[in-house]
Amino acid sequence: MRTTIDSPSKPEFENTPASEGDEQLVARLVTELETNGIAILPRIVDDEQLRGMQRAFEALLSYLRWNNFEGYQKTELYRHMIEDVLLLEQGFVDIAIHPLVKQILNCYLGPRYELTEAKGWKSLPTKRDFHGWHGDAWYDQKIPHNIPKEVKLAMYLTDVRSGAFNYIIGSHQKQHPRPVRNLEVKDVLSSQILEITGCAGTAFLFDTSGIHRQGVPMLKPRQAIFFNYHDPGVPLQEEDLAYYRYHPLLLNAAFLGGLSEEDYRILGFGNKTNYLPAFERYLKPPLLYSAFCTGYEAHLQLKDLLERITVRLKRLWANPLNPGSFHL
Repeated sequence: MRTTIDSPSKPEFENTPASEGDEQLVARLVTELETNGIAILPRIVDDEQLRGMQRAFEALLSYLRWNNFEGYQKTELYRHMIEDVLLLEQGFVDIAIHPLVKQILNCYLGPRYELTEAKGWKSLPTKRDFHGWHGDAWYDQKIPHNIPKEVKLAMYLTDVRSGAFNYIIGSHQKQHPRPVRNLEVKDVLSSQILEITGCAGTAFLFDTSGIHRQGVPMLKPRQAIFFNYHDPGVPLQEEDLAYYRYHPLLLNAAFLGGLSEEDYRILGFGNKTNYLPAFERYLKPPLLYSAFCTGYEAHLQLKDLLERITVRLKRLWANPLNPGSFHL
């Protein structure tokens, strides 16, 4: 089933609690999430918010993050990653604690969930299926328990007509999340696959245990953000502990006015459950990183030497009859 979403020009659900808005809308979306594992939201940002988010996101895509250059991170060939988007623009914080989003998550996840990650990606054009079918592994699967619920809020920051998000309807809460080979889903009917195309501002919630992927081919660059909500008390898998993936959120004080007690909880105020003091990543940087650092250090040494020579020459030219010493 191919679903094309074209966001309306104005939000269908204003920034008011559900009791003052459309309770039937909340109930319908909760039912869709419970039944299908995914729910497409009405537009939750206005045009001005969206433009601000797009500008802030695009600005960080200008440079690879390095030294004192803020920018994107690159850990794979076909995607640029921007971490901690809550630092960038008010709109990112607003949608994270949007009343409609909170009402749905309160029903689906219960009262203990928090926003544990807020990232964005620019996916580059490619015909390669490099981000294939999978469920999102995040918790320690060696500990016996039911499948913990985790939900992501996704939003496109660009129009998406190719390389759209794909989700196998009803595949959530069936198995512990893991990579899924194409052979395992060869018998899935096309009517069971939801493909979400749409314009910038298209947003949806999905249970991350469901089988999903980034579609192929990707004909044009795609910019999207993904906000991750789960109970921070659930033990994390070792891989994410080593990477410190679910560190406490990094927030911009300028965007935190007028928060409610519920917002404080969702944003993790005061919760040190997954805080690792004096964290040091065990992964060693590649040789290329060391080469760049060495080269940059040599550049600074040369710059310092030239500055000192310039100062001495200016003194010499200013008083040629009494040059004094020319020691550097």
